[in-house]
Amino acid sequence: MNDQHAATQIPIPSSRIALIAAALLMLTLPLRAADLDAFWERPRKGANSFNGAPPDEAYFRALADTGATWVRLTFSKWPSARRDFLMGDADKYTGLVPEDLATLRRTLDAAHAAGVKVVVTPLSLPGARWSQQNGDRYDDRLWSQPEYAEQAVRFWSDLASALADHPAIAAYNLLNEPVPEKNSDLGEDTGVPERQAWQLANAGTSRDLHAFYNRTIAAIRKVDALTPVMVDGGWYANPRSLAAWPTRLVDDRVLYAFHMYEPYQATSVPNMKRAKPLRYPGVETGKGAARQVWNREAVAAHIGTAFDWAKAQGLPPTRVVAAEFGCMRLWADCATCLGDVVDAVEARGGHWAFYSFREDVWDGMDYELPPSVKPGQFYWLSENGKADQLPRDGALMKLLRERMKD
Repeated sequence: MNDQHAATQIPIPSSRIALIAAALLMLTLPLRAADLDAFWERPRKGANSFNGAPPDEAYFRALADTGATWVRLTFSKWPSARRDFLMGDADKYTGLVPEDLATLRRTLDAAHAAGVKVVVTPLSLPGARWSQQNGDRYDDRLWSQPEYAEQAVRFWSDLASALADHPAIAAYNLLNEPVPEKNSDLGEDTGVPERQAWQLANAGTSRDLHAFYNRTIAAIRKVDALTPVMVDGGWYANPRSLAAWPTRLVDDRVLYAFHMYEPYQATSVPNMKRAKPLRYPGVETGKGAARQVWNREAVAAHIGTAFDWAKAQGLPPTRVVAAEFGCMRLWADCATCLGDVVDAVEARGGHWAFYSFREDVWDGMDYELPPSVKPGQFYWLSENGKADQLPRDGALMKLLRERMKD
């Protein structure tokens, strides 16, 4: 710029500069909203992090190296000076614990540095302490005592306000595997019609999960209008429970999640203790009209109930998430089962996240570990600070890596 041109410029009044700045700020808001929601507009593949200690950047970089783009991160196992991490005390919530919030934000910083998006997922809420931290007793207070719903809504309002500006966040998962039906007459393995009848009978009560979610999301939106919210269906995120809801939730920025461990009798720890473990395909569960032979088609049908419900609600398949699935890594049929679940989800166009990645307190579903690594070896090395010596060339993770390629 020459001196003559500079001398003839008309200065812009400071008031106009302020207006321009304000307008530019307003323009950035819809762009941020699009960015947050757009992440979920195509199928995403990820993992679960349920570690006992906050993961570091190296952990998230190792996860990103598998091809995962997102992680469902729980903080509820992390150590705290208070009884319950971040919320202080599930018996009486009075506010976020500042030191714990700082730990969570540092962990989110590490994920962001590694390029991994995070879905923040508590295992506990006020009045609903995770059973494994509650003497293995189910905590039903959230679903039976209205004052705990008030506290849970306040907790999420506080947390969303604290995290709304963090670039790593891809969604808030309001509660892992809620079970408002637990102390009722509704069985865990009942069909969709029975679940629909139960939902109708409990509509408007403290056990109405659908209503609790609407209320919680409304509180979140007062402090964070943009971040998507992920919700699990009832009975431990069973897709049939999700399919029993009469309508979608009010908010448009919602992802509907289910978990898939069926056939549980075969994929879980108890099966590994059998003299002759059950095999897949061919596992039989239930009796009479509820009898089910589990194979590739049965897996697809079970998963399909969630996608069918979403379609009936006018939702695209990218609003449905297989947020957890897995099987014991030492089970002979784990690879077949994992493949059938991934195939079923991808055939319907949804998102998925396997359980779990490098869990530091349990090796049962650490697919990087080859069969030669027995549980005793895992625990001995972990407890002696030598976990980095564990071989991580397991065939199951190679399978998942292949499936995570775009």
